[in-house]
Amino acid sequence: MKIIHLIRHAKSSWENPSTSDFYRKLNERGLRDAHFMAEELKKLAYHPDYILCSPAKRTTKTAEFFTEKLNLHQNHIHFEQRIYEASLKTLLEVLNEIPNQYNNIALIGHNPAITQLSNFLTTDYIDNIPTCGIVKIEMDIEDWQHIIEGIGRKLFFIYPKMF
Repeated sequence: MKIIHLIRHAKSSWENPSTSDFYRKLNERGLRDAHFMAEELKKLAYHPDYILCSPAKRTTKTAEFFTEKLNLHQNHIHFEQRIYEASLKTLLEVLNEIPNQYNNIALIGHNPAITQLSNFLTTDYIDNIPTCGIVKIEMDIEDWQHIIEGIGRKLFFIYPKMF
């Protein structure tokens, strides 16, 4: 059994339009939401074996909130350049490369690929995973390379505005 939490980064700042997309930081709402959603995962006793994260500024800052709140060491995080501006195909390739010793992972990334991945893995359609939204998916597989369309079962979908 493999479990994945798909996490979209928190709300980023457009304060300085000349800042490149990769280097945009979180805005005030994003900082608040990342803290709040990390607290929600803590209440659910979430403890991933492995975190895959885009190296963009807004995803790394989002990951910091989760690792701090969940008392995880930085060595739990693997920064993967391919997650930034990834297609669904690329995210699937990244997942297929996860060592099978890890059964419970988090993937912190960007839309539209995070939403597309959720919709690929399950038959529960989600129109849009909002910023700092989290989808927990369980897959009855033993090997990350065995991911196929519709293999997963959505266990929950939470996001800041629902609270």
